[in-house]
Amino acid sequence: MDGPVFVVGNAFIEGAIREASFSCDLPACKGACCCLAGWRGAPLADDEVREIELAYPVIRKYLPPRSVATIEARGLVEGQPGDYATECVDEKECVFVYFEDGIAKCSFERAYLEGSLSWRKPLSCHLFPVRIRFTGREVLHYDEIPECTGGRSRGKAEGVRLYAFLRDSLVRRFGPEWYEEFREQCEDGSPGTR
Repeated sequence: MDGPVFVVGNAFIEGAIREASFSCDLPACKGACCCLAGWRGAPLADDEVREIELAYPVIRKYLPPRSVATIEARGLVEGQPGDYATECVDEKECVFVYFEDGIAKCSFERAYLEGSLSWRKPLSCHLFPVRIRFTGREVLHYDEIPECTGGRSRGKAEGVRLYAFLRDSLVRRFGPEWYEEFREQCEDGSPGTR
């Protein structure tokens, strides 16, 4: 683990999460986190594969033709139990991305916000720019990528702390009681020992 950590429940949290300011700035980044070059898409929990299979008939209409062609050729996800990820188009954008005014957006989240799905999107996407690493325990790591410079600047300008920006996704993963303890530790800087 990099730098100082604190503990909430069974999770180790890297200290940078406590200190950082962040608020997504889509006009600045153009949804870069959905289009990072590399050989894998968003990491998935095993149970999320079934959610994606159920959601695909709903979200297919939002997808560009090359995403649909990629899915038809390679499938919705790649990997194996314990190590799944979304498929990518040309080893870049996630196959579930659609573009609006040049900005990459998530088709799952669109359907969720429109009321067509009850599942929002993969947890790894919802938590970004925080990633969960597994090293015997869950470790929350702040993935400070250059593409998110606009989000860091906007967070500072608007006074939005990373831990507050991620409230919904952290509650989704750990529950409201965990989040309240986490928030308190972020605000007062005390080390957690729960």
